[in-house]
Amino acid sequence: MQSPKPRAELPLRPDDAFRDEGGPIAPAEQRSFAPSGAPAGEAAARSPWSAPAAWPRAWAEIDPERLIHVPAEAANAPAPLEPELAARRALIVIPCLNEAGLIAQVIARILDDDGLVDPLVLVADGGSDDGCRDIVAEIAARDPRVRLMDNPGRLQSAGVNLAARTLGGDRPWLVRVDAHADYPTNYVSTLIAEAQRTGAHSVVVAMETVGEAPFQRAVAAAQNSRLGTGGAAHRVGAEGGWVDHGHHALFSHEAFQAIGGYDESFSHNEDAELDLRLAQEGARIWLTDRTRIVYHPRRTPGALWKQYVSYGKGRARTVLKHYTPLKLRQALPLAVAPAVLGLAASPLFWPLAIPALVWMATALGYGLALAARSRDPAVALAGPAAMIMHLGWSLGFWLQVFRWAAEPRRLAATPEPDTQIAPAAS
Repeated sequence: MQSPKPRAELPLRPDDAFRDEGGPIAPAEQRSFAPSGAPAGEAAARSPWSAPAAWPRAWAEIDPERLIHVPAEAANAPAPLEPELAARRALIVIPCLNEAGLIAQVIARILDDDGLVDPLVLVADGGSDDGCRDIVAEIAARDPRVRLMDNPGRLQSAGVNLAARTLGGDRPWLVRVDAHADYPTNYVSTLIAEAQRTGAHSVVVAMETVGEAPFQRAVAAAQNSRLGTGGAAHRVGAEGGWVDHGHHALFSHEAFQAIGGYDESFSHNEDAELDLRLAQEGARIWLTDRTRIVYHPRRTPGALWKQYVSYGKGRARTVLKHYTPLKLRQALPLAVAPAVLGLAASPLFWPLAIPALVWMATALGYGLALAARSRDPAVALAGPAAMIMHLGWSLGFWLQVFRWAAEPRRLAATPEPDTQIAPAAS
């Protein structure tokens, strides 16, 4: 038997009634079958989603004054989140450029989180040409929690700023995720729980550096020790506590916007510069020990050198912008570049070589001690790796200072917003 031919339904009038074999019955109600996620007002405009259905006979006995009449456009609106759940919503930003080999894995790990509430993962792409954009677009096509956005500024700081301005308005938390790291399960929800527990405006995390190739393992050993980091709390696995800086993870969206976000003129050290402005406005930064990330360092000496020259330049720009003194662990590497310069001039006066020789012996000896402790021969290169880091950072810092002295107007500080930071959301 063939199915009957579909027939168009006319809109029902209030005085219309359906009839069956027993005679007239109560008027028909409009029963909505719109998708539960449809935006308010949208489902009411789609007549195919509504179908007539007979009222139960008992309903005819109900006093009309006792019925609650709801506008049609409100009947299909999604239920608002309870305040406790709404306070845990986050915008998760992944700034990236040519990360085709890592981006899918990073997105999957971030969304592997039982505690997330209505998450939105936004990949801010700086113009990738390695297929990264296609990968993200494919993921976004099947997962509405993921979106792709162009980042014309290309820098990580510009991508996070643009995302926060564009899509972060109704989400209390802003989370920054870098593509060159591994993330544990329930990473974002742990950060949010820490912010709510402590009242922090920003939650930063510790970094455990892990390498694969021999030189990369040596760099990791140096960066996980005082030899390479000078004892920075977020690098040596310190216990949770209040700090002035750490690896950026979560911000109160309100606090981030109140200070103007990242300074996009910084290509490096933008995180420490932002933390300084947060502290100046009375915000508090919490280093959590309940979650951490795994960072993969540069694989070659040349890449490591370039990275640390840029780090040194960025730190110098922060000092020159805010006129802040360096800590001892930051000031000591400043002597490395002058010491190496003295070594080059030592044929004219041999005592000039002493500072550089002491530095080299200390770094090489420390690297050998790390290798013996880890029982990994490759870690013996931690000394040379640390020397690359020290010299690159020192040289970059001094180059930026000399440039500022020669052209001070080019490094004028950007205006600071005249705002006060409210307490973090909880």
